[in-house]
Amino acid sequence: MKQITNISRILVGALFIISGLIKLNDPVGFSFKLKDYFAPDVLNIEFFSPFALMIALFVVIFEVLIGVMLLIGYAKKFTIWSSLLMIVFFTFLTFYSAYFNKVTDCGCFGDAIKLTPWESFSKDIVLLVLLLVIYFGRNYLQPLFSKSIQKIIVYSTFIACLAFGYYVLQHLPLVDFRPYKIGTNINEGMSYPEDAAQPIFEYRWTFTHNGAEKVVITNGDFPKEEGDYVVETIMIQEGYEPPIHDFTMERNGTDFTSVFLEEEKLIVVVVYSVANSESNGFVNIKKATDKAIKNNFKVIGLSSSSLEVTGRI
Repeated sequence: MKQITNISRILVGALFIISGLIKLNDPVGFSFKLKDYFAPDVLNIEFFSPFALMIALFVVIFEVLIGVMLLIGYAKKFTIWSSLLMIVFFTFLTFYSAYFNKVTDCGCFGDAIKLTPWESFSKDIVLLVLLLVIYFGRNYLQPLFSKSIQKIIVYSTFIACLAFGYYVLQHLPLVDFRPYKIGTNINEGMSYPEDAAQPIFEYRWTFTHNGAEKVVITNGDFPKEEGDYVVETIMIQEGYEPPIHDFTMERNGTDFTSVFLEEEKLIVVVVYSVANSESNGFVNIKKATDKAIKNNFKVIGLSSSSLEVTGRI
């Protein structure tokens, strides 16, 4: 039991640290995922959305700290209960997302490792089992260092996480797993290989004839049955999805994506939300774009904000 408990402790602690650091590498991305959960059609707690980034930073730093504390045996009672409560909550959340198909990617490992809702739920179930082993075998958990050294490790980890979070917020993710990372060719990222897997659908036909119902399942062909019918389409296997699958540049209903991507010298200034942008930053952007225009670059702005709002910049 002692060996099983300590193996579980290492596995859970390491996974918490890895998961937390991956999300801390891109806290803005994780905050977007939280907003998905806050949405009216999911948890309906949209009043948390303005604080999504702050919540994201708190959650990921706390996750890393809990992982470190679990590994070194610091504040055993607090650490075990915090881990259990966290996993119980996320197990409920991933089950809810998977069962009702609300959020298709939990964001547990950011853009580094994509998990389906049911994969996320399965992962949380395994973690819950390991944490229950740790809870019932907690008497076998012994601190690895003295209390003073443990405090130094925990406080140093906290400070390092704050510094790392500040750095990536002011710059870019240290290790960029995002589809639009530096060096990415957008045209190539949107293309489909010739041998790309195609989606497979199942069609469930329910025929009603002379008061009797009959269900026929096909993969596309119309059944040779009589009577009125309703059909339900079910995707049983997803096809290939390119890394960049949601990139468009539109204005007033006209798609300019292909036009702009064919430009030889193009600079796109992306401001996903003008309301969330720091106005002081546009001063330096203006200097850069003015220089680009002088060197025969085409410069455009891209934003999800309305024309009325972007026109004020």
